Parts: sequence; structure tokens; C-alpha cells
Amino acid sequence: MLLDISHQETKYKQGYNKGYHRTDQQAGKLHSHECKSELQYLQEAGSKHNGNRQKEGKFRCHCSRYTNHNSSQDRSSGAGGSGQCRRYKLAQTDDQCISATNYLYNSPWYDFQRGFIKVGEVLSGNYYWGSSPYLTFTVNGSDEDLINMSYSLWAAIGHSNMVYNNISKSKGSEAAKLQAMGECLVWKAMGYFFLVRTFGEVPIVHDNKAELTSGQYQNAQKIQKPDVYEYIVMTLEKAIEDLEKSSETLKIAEGRLDQWSAKGLLAKVYLAKAGVTGTVNQSDLDNAAKYAKMVIDHFKSTGKGFNGSGLEENYEDVFKLANRKTQEGLIVWRWTADGENWTRQNSFQSDLAINGIDDWGATWGGWNGLSVDLQKAFGVDLAEGQPDSWLSSLDSRLHATMMLPGFSYDQFWQDRGGFDYLNFIYEGRTVGDKTYKSVTGSLESATGSNTVKHIYGDTFDHQQGAGCSDGRMASSVPTFLLRLSDVYLVYAEAMLGASNIGPGSAPSTNPEVIDAYSMVHQRAVKSVTTKPASVSWDDIWKERRLEFAMEGDRWYDYVRVSYYNPDFCISDIKAQQRNALWNLDDCYKNYYKTGKWDNTNVTYDTKTAVPNPVALMKKDKVSGKQYFCLPFPSEDVVFNPNLGSNVDGIHVDVRQTYSY
Repeated sequence: MLLDISHQETKYKQGYNKGYHRTDQQAGKLHSHECKSELQYLQEAGSKHNGNRQKEGKFRCHCSRYTNHNSSQDRSSGAGGSGQCRRYKLAQTDDQCISATNYLYNSPWYDFQRGFIKVGEVLSGNYYWGSSPYLTFTVNGSDEDLINMSYSLWAAIGHSNMVYNNISKSKGSEAAKLQAMGECLVWKAMGYFFLVRTFGEVPIVHDNKAELTSGQYQNAQKIQKPDVYEYIVMTLEKAIEDLEKSSETLKIAEGRLDQWSAKGLLAKVYLAKAGVTGTVNQSDLDNAAKYAKMVIDHFKSTGKGFNGSGLEENYEDVFKLANRKTQEGLIVWRWTADGENWTRQNSFQSDLAINGIDDWGATWGGWNGLSVDLQKAFGVDLAEGQPDSWLSSLDSRLHATMMLPGFSYDQFWQDRGGFDYLNFIYEGRTVGDKTYKSVTGSLESATGSNTVKHIYGDTFDHQQGAGCSDGRMASSVPTFLLRLSDVYLVYAEAMLGASNIGPGSAPSTNPEVIDAYSMVHQRAVKSVTTKPASVSWDDIWKERRLEFAMEGDRWYDYVRVSYYNPDFCISDIKAQQRNALWNLDDCYKNYYKTGKWDNTNVTYDTKTAVPNPVALMKKDKVSGKQYFCLPFPSEDVVFNPNLGSNVDGIHVDVRQTYSY
């Protein structure tokens, strides 16, 4: 692997077959600006990445030049926005300092986004993607999604390092520099948090220039997981220090990272770190609770939202495009569908939405669907149950997560009288002389449900919600990486204490645990007006699944629990119903035409083998326990054999080795 901050211009060649619709074609030349003794200033917005595959910040052997990224982002739009810039100029103003981080909110993460759902939701059993090796636990180092995710995560880290160093030399005020540098560190920590939970032991790249100067990047050693976590903690501590100082004098635009973003992420990092040595560490839980409470108390002080919690009053509103700047989003990929610059846009609708919901013919997610197992977690049984069981569901998260018979959505097809799931499939809406409906006229989902989250609808809907048009495989729907409700549940779990962490543990009567859990649960299920007498780890485990379904986080819950209880994770996954349902189309069509539900012939696929999750487990040298991790891409291992699965990570005294 080589630290490559080269910018490779490519064209995105759009495909429209089922599955993964993307091929990369070399279409330009590598920028070939001279290497500088000092990294050139990465201009104020840096978000006109004209390439698809971001081979930036990735340890790869292409070239070792740092390239600048020109942009035209509007400064008024906050993070991910757009404004004029000049190349090779140090930031002269506060505005330029702040704007320099804009592109870190989208472009470097694009390729990771494309595999985000496959790891987070398919691998965890929340989503059915029939052709995916992530469904069957057969993913290996040649997998294209895995390669792209690795590219992207190293890109995010590499760019964060580069912008951080450049901003430190800029001419803005101290407050503006601290704000921008703090943002860089949060994004860097986020990158490493994904890396360590995805691949386990990973190298640490503290400074790009130092890595290149040393010439040792091909021999970079993997670092033991506890040390990587300590590095993330150290990075976030510095981010908090910088962001706290900047907030004293600087008012920043909404949507940007701030001290509460950093503290919320640190709480979640500590919760994961607590079990990384094989047993649950009370000190880490205490720290998780400490930082989570800081964030919770801050948002409670505003008195806004549901019961003054800072949460949106209604769960479903969180994911509506018109509400994309919700304060509930603490760390967010902020995409921009400007129709000009690839890698700045959100392409989830294309990958996940039912075929025909947009105006472009660029959706192909209908053939997949929310898993049977996730449906049952919500109390839905399409094979044996009746529509009343989901039509009368009191959990608003069900309607906000998956389309089912009888469900309709007013945020989709606003110009066509709203979106009715079965009407769309079998009849459609006629507006003027045109009828809008499913391309096939039949149910496409193998599980009987389709995705709601990450979806915006048609072009009119996007214009209404974001103030701009959409495009082929492009939207401005934000992607939440950390929401305030996550911090509440982190706090509840951390406050259980080490003795009550894990499946089957005794419930807690601690009012702090009950209050935090209830705030999330009662927001989603408003019919529940009284708090439970106690809350267990199992309650929180299920609550996390329902609250964050299809948000790319569930697999990482399994990873952190596998550190200290791999047997539970293995058995829990093996017990899932991850396969398809048969004969649903006839059932749905008859229900739509007659109002009668007859699921006599609907059956669950029992012939497809249950996957073996042990295939993606590795034995930890220190703890001796198995834990979940994905293999490094094969091409990375070829370049740097130290990344091989048979090579153990080394211990590093993080605090003595690195500093900011």
C-alpha cells in the first residue's frame, strides 16, 4: 500500500442492470503538479472532484504527488456547499479557512457510500441483496465493493491529514483555524472508526508527508485494535479541544461539525473500545457515559424537539429531504446533486429505491428489500400474518423504514397526488396524459418490502426538498453517521455497567438508563406513555436495530459485541431469516384488487443454506477470542504483505508516538 493523494480523473460510466451498476473507465490524466516541500493549500472548498474512484489518501502504488482540488462551492451553503476559489493560495480569510473542509463532507466518502449498505445492513441481516456475497458471508479480498470502501476510507483520512496541515499554516484567525482543524480531526477519527471496525488491525497514518518521506509506506505495520482505538480517542480529544475554543468566538453555519459532534462520536468510540480486549472495561463505559451525557444535557438545555430532548418531534421527519438540516444529525455526509461534479452526490436512491419511482429510470433497488428477519423484528409476518398487524403498528419506525401493502407516503410524488405502494406497482398515478407506475407492473421485491430511508422520490420532490433538481444517480439526501438518538442509546448501554452488558444480563432499574432508553422509544412509539420499570441490554440491542435500520450501523454493533461475546453474535446471525419469500406478487395483487389478504401460498425459502458467519471471524492474538472483521483487499496485500491475514498487528504506545 502507498499513501497516494493523487487525484485520478475518471468518468462514471452508468449502467442500468440489476445489481451493482458501475464500471470505472479511465478518462483523463492524473494531475501532475510538482511535489512541493510544503503541501500546497487545498483550496477553500475543494469539492469539484471530477472522478469516480477516489484513489486519494489510499495506500496505493500509483504516484506520490499531492494534488490540489479546485472548486466552486457557495460559501453560504455551509458544509458541502459551493464558492469561488483560487488555486495554490493559502487561506487569507476566516471564510476560506472554514470552506476548505467542505469537500470532506462528501467526495472522499463516495466509494465507501456505495458499499455502506452492503456491509452495514446486508451483512448484518437487515437487508436482502440476493446476489451479494455480503448476504452469504462469502466476501473476499477481490470484492469490488470492499476495494472501493478501502479506497474511500484511506482517502478520507489522507485528505483530512492534508487539509489539517494546510490550515495550520493559513492566514485566518485562530478561531477559524481551530474550527477547520477540529472538523478535519473528527472526519479523520470517523475514518479510523470505520476502518478498525471493518478490517480490525490497521496501520496508522498520522502525517501524509512523513509517511512519504520515510519511504516505509510499503511496509506499514498493522496496529493492534486497542491502540487504534486509543489513537481515535486521542484524535477526538484534540478535536474537542479545538472546537470548544473556536466556539467561544466563532459562530459557524448549521450542519457543520462542532464540539457536540466530536463528543457524541467519542462516546460511541468508548462504547466500542470497552470490549476490545475481550472483556468489558468499566472505565471505558464510564467515559462513554460521560461524553454522551455532555451531549444529551446540551440538547436538553435548548428545550427543543420531542419532550425537550433535542430529537425531532416525529421520527419520520428525520429522513425527509426537506428536513435535511435537522439538528439531530451530529455527523452527516452532506451530499450535493449539482449535476456537474461526480462524487459529491448521494446515489443511494439508485441502489435502493423501487424501479420507476424517479424520473430518470435510474433506480434498481426494488429487486432486493428489507429482510424477513427485520420485518419480524417489527412484528410483521407476511407469510402468516395479516395486514392489520402492520397497518395498525404503533411504531412509526416501521413506516419510515419499509414500504408494505397499505402504506402510502406524502413526501414522495407530491406532484402526483402522493405515493401509494401497491397503487404504484399495479396501476399508477395518471397526471395529464401520462401514467406513472412501476416499470414491471409487478412486485419486484424478493422480501415483499422496499426501502424508504435514503429515498427522495421524483424530480419535483427533490426540488421541493433541496431547492435543486436531481439527476441520474444523484441526490442531496444527507446520510446520517451519528444521530442524537444514538447518543441516548449509547448512554443507556454504558450506564448499565460492565456486569449488565451483554445478552441475558439482568435488567437495570437505574433511572438514567430508563430515561435515556425511553426518550428514544417513546418518540418512535408515542402510544407508550409510561416508562418501563427496568431496561436490559437486550432491550437496548433490539431498540438499536429498529431505530437505526438501514442506516449502515447494524453490522458494527455486531463487531463491537463480537469483541467480548462472539458466540452470541454467531448464534444470533445463524438464527436470522435472511432468505426470500415466494409467491408474494399474486398475494399483493389480489389484495390491491379485492381488499382480501390471502397468503396461503406465500412461503419462506428454507432451501437456501444458512450462512456461516464464522467465515468472517479472526482470532485476536491478545484476547484469544474470535471477532468479526473483513479481509483487506487482495491488491493491498500484494503491495504490502504486512496487511495479510496471517500477520499480527504490533503494539504501539500511541500517546508517546503521536501528538497533535
